[in-house]
Amino acid sequence: MSKIQETVLEIDLLALKHNFKYLQSKLHRTTKMLAVVKAFGYGSDAAIIANYLEKLGLNYLAVAYTNEGVSLRKAGVSIPILVLHPQPVNFETLIEYRLEPSLYNKRVLTTFLSAAKKQQLYEYPIHIKFNTGLNRLGFLANEVDFVTKTLLEAPQVKVHSIFSHLAASEDCNEKEFTQQQITSFKKIAKAFQQKIKYPIMLHQLNTSGVVNYPEAQFDMVRCGIGLYGFANDPLETNKLKIVASLKSVISQIHYIEKGASVGYNKAFTATVPTITATIPIGHADGIHRAFGNGNGFVTINGKKAPIVGNVCMDMLMVDITGIDCGEGDEVVIFSNQETVNELAENINSISYEIVTAISQRVKRIVK
Repeated sequence: MSKIQETVLEIDLLALKHNFKYLQSKLHRTTKMLAVVKAFGYGSDAAIIANYLEKLGLNYLAVAYTNEGVSLRKAGVSIPILVLHPQPVNFETLIEYRLEPSLYNKRVLTTFLSAAKKQQLYEYPIHIKFNTGLNRLGFLANEVDFVTKTLLEAPQVKVHSIFSHLAASEDCNEKEFTQQQITSFKKIAKAFQQKIKYPIMLHQLNTSGVVNYPEAQFDMVRCGIGLYGFANDPLETNKLKIVASLKSVISQIHYIEKGASVGYNKAFTATVPTITATIPIGHADGIHRAFGNGNGFVTINGKKAPIVGNVCMDMLMVDITGIDCGEGDEVVIFSNQETVNELAENINSISYEIVTAISQRVKRIVK
């Protein structure tokens, strides 16, 4: 009898520990690690992931938005949390929950300083983001003087780090560009530190940067997708373990006669007698409609079963002709990196999108 009785996302904490230790093994003894747990822990469960990593001795966490950090604090997380993309409307809440903002332009910096002054803060931890080529967020190199002058006049805050983000650290064809980014960041850091006399952490590397540019570890690295079992390089991915596995069950089996259709818009019509299974998971759960009509598949008793017709909001149907299975049997949507990458390739996507798309209505269980 199947141990899975409904659609669930299994979270494997031993796999998470393996990935943490593996990435940590690539760091210098004094290099700190920041774990990125935005987007519900890359589609898993941010609170479970963060609390476990804190127990393992993690130094820092990062989320994208303030509400993500608030959720972690309410879940009992106590280590520092960097908010990578805070909005001024949330600064009061951010301060209330002891979250640390990334300040990335003049508007955000001055607005936060006003909020800090209003609340009579002293040396509240902040982080300054510099743009070295990703062109997404961050001050430019020629703004160092403005930023440092502003900060020297603001005892309400204290800079805990300055950082930047690599644009193509996984691409061996873009090594020159990445080296330019690293060199640019070093120059910015030197100019910044000459103005701000107290010690400040530096960080620029993501998971691929940790693998490919060990010389640029600085004081801390930021690991995201690698902690969840994926690297941009297949060899490195093989050294990691997938943390989240998506599984479901067969709700009903149908015997489809030749010429009969399946699902909305009659997107599938049987050309031969076909057996289908209906599974309780759909595009509202993160299974893209693009996977319909054979672009996606599930695995049942070790065999691939292609999706037939359109993916519904709460269900999908698969062809189980020739597969020995029954109602209530376990269905695996993905449980390894190879399947996630294959599914991503089938719809011209990436592993990040597949794993982060899993809806919060899918039940999470710790394996």
